[in-house]
Amino acid sequence: MSLTADPPACTVPAAGGTSVHKLVNGGAEKMIFKIKSSNNNEYRITPVFGFVDPSGSKDLTITRTAGAPKEDKLVIHFAVAPADATDAQAAFAAVTPAGTVTIPMSATA
Repeated sequence: MSLTADPPACTVPAAGGTSVHKLVNGGAEKMIFKIKSSNNNEYRITPVFGFVDPSGSKDLTITRTAGAPKEDKLVIHFAVAPADATDAQAAFAAVTPAGTVTIPMSATA
């Protein structure tokens, strides 16, 4: 059971910008995830909750609004998805995260 991010790091201009990443499920089970950010004031993440099918991927968009250059991070908590889950946000509350993926984010001048 594993979830990885491609690319594994995010660099965007401090003046604002967007970076697209793929969450890749290398396993044989459907995964559920929740994303947390160390800077919710300057970053918007889409989606925050979701599913990744077995051997599949899910696009993740990181958008930064203008702000001072600094280092931040995203932490993606993941677990095997319940078999009957259709609402990722509701279902994630019922699982215990099995692992994390961290994406370092760098806003450059």
